[in-house]
Amino acid sequence: MSHPELMRQWRRPAEAELPLPWAVCSSPIPSPLPVLETISKATSSLQALPRSCSAVPRTCLGRMKLLAVLLAASLLSTTAHGAQAPQQDKPPQTCLFQPLSSEDSKFCRGDLEVVYPELGDVGCTYIPQCHQYRRQISRAWGAPRVRYPRAEQDKKYLLVLVDPDAPSRANPRNRFWRHWLLSDIPGADLRSGDIKGQVLTAYGRPSPPPRSGYHRYQLLLYQQPAQEAIALSPREQGSRGAWPMESFVERFQLGSPVASTQFLTKHYED
Repeated sequence: MSHPELMRQWRRPAEAELPLPWAVCSSPIPSPLPVLETISKATSSLQALPRSCSAVPRTCLGRMKLLAVLLAASLLSTTAHGAQAPQQDKPPQTCLFQPLSSEDSKFCRGDLEVVYPELGDVGCTYIPQCHQYRRQISRAWGAPRVRYPRAEQDKKYLLVLVDPDAPSRANPRNRFWRHWLLSDIPGADLRSGDIKGQVLTAYGRPSPPPRSGYHRYQLLLYQQPAQEAIALSPREQGSRGAWPMESFVERFQLGSPVASTQFLTKHYED
């Protein structure tokens, strides 16, 4: 047979006759590689075909390598751009309890403790906004625990809670706003912090009006004279605002408070 005839009988197979990469093996090609596996590992794993695979033409093997490279590159790109890193837990919000100014802190003397839930002793501090503490103290929490470690067990005391900044510190025309008034408190109760006494004015939560700035909430503890029956006048009972506290103290000869403290807060939406 002449050389031209041999050339006519041999021809390069058409592209359609070349075996497809996924049709070469009698067993399926392994599932896509893990996303973080490198491209070099992807190509080497495809070269190590099972024994049941037929001989693969070099052109087909090249295409398989190319598909492996493209697949690995696509998966790596998806991870880099589309996958989101797992969200880490947010660190807890830190609450800063700001002490009062030197001028306001002068009111705090005698180790009188005023304890609210979650906050602890708020004496001589600003109520922080975090965790909605200003809303809690104005809308949710009841009367605080009041403790005075120096109280004499056989004595009785009177406790006052007033706002001298009603309706605002710049214009305190309703000073003093009476929030709480207890008489006949046993000294033993004050030492433990679980106070009981004669309720002359039920506890009213500190509730500064909107846009009125910070209000001072002042607690004053008086030692009650023996055998002294303390009561509000009918006029005083009719209103909490514009209470003449100095006249009340003078009328019952209470003298100077044995201890006092205050905290500052403002409207929870300000």
